[in-house]
Amino acid sequence: MKIISHNEIINLKISWNAIFDWVETIITQKNKMILPPKLSMKREGGVFYNTMPSILPLYNIAGVKVVSRYPQRVPSLDSQILLYDLNTGKCKALLDGNFITAVRTGAVAVYSIKTFAKKDFKTIGIIGLGNTSRATIQMLLEVYKDNNFIFKLYRYKDQHLSFKERFKKYSNVKWEIYDTYDEVISESDVVISAITYTNDNLTKEENYKPGCLVVPIHTRGFKNCDLFFDKVYADDEGHVKGFEFFDRFKYFSEVTDVVSGERKGRVNNEERIIVYNIGISLQDIYIANKIYEISNKNSEISLNPPKEKFWI
Repeated sequence: MKIISHNEIINLKISWNAIFDWVETIITQKNKMILPPKLSMKREGGVFYNTMPSILPLYNIAGVKVVSRYPQRVPSLDSQILLYDLNTGKCKALLDGNFITAVRTGAVAVYSIKTFAKKDFKTIGIIGLGNTSRATIQMLLEVYKDNNFIFKLYRYKDQHLSFKERFKKYSNVKWEIYDTYDEVISESDVVISAITYTNDNLTKEENYKPGCLVVPIHTRGFKNCDLFFDKVYADDEGHVKGFEFFDRFKYFSEVTDVVSGERKGRVNNEERIIVYNIGISLQDIYIANKIYEISNKNSEISLNPPKEKFWI
């Protein structure tokens, strides 16, 4: 079994376009995979553990991802991935999951934008400016190299400053800073939210312009959208069917079924659409296996499991 650390993954210098392609592969093949709903265990104070198993028969791999959140930890989110050989059950690797989670999240968000945003979108509201937002914007700027954008940032501590600094080399970006969610969301063609916790809706119905696309990287803050948006999409129905207003969605489909042509996507530039990318481990496990294959780490460890049927 290999143990592949965060720094070792970073040092592989995997291209953003490769990650986007890997994510697209699994989105198109999702119906050929085995994906039970994740198990979420919550504690007081916003602490949680999410366990996310999946099996990818096409690639002879299986895996389990565990994500935890401790608000006082820096960073608050942490994750690990166990990767298995499906034929033998051998544990191939234990990988740090933080890079994989962030870049997969960014790639999926941008894939949703590419699939559901209205034609010639330009203004993007961004709420929550942590690693997942950075990954999303980096991916967006790689996929849309020739586009000009206006990024509307929600001011939070000094994070808006470091966020701008991170992307200062991009001349195709104009920045606007706002103090309220209403201002960020109003007149935005695309709204990206990566805040990990809120109990309230971020804004009222009238602040979402016709034709807007909302991509909640973390789902909180948009419950009211479920009632009045024209269409709701998700990466997996099993992960959203427990939503309070699931039965009242005007239209629902998994993204995979839109990509395959089985269901409708956006049909005009007036529809308001929200895409819940809850985060499915199929993509994480596939990326983890790609990293396992290209990793130059040759040393392995063994947990020395029993070799005999009766060992007690």
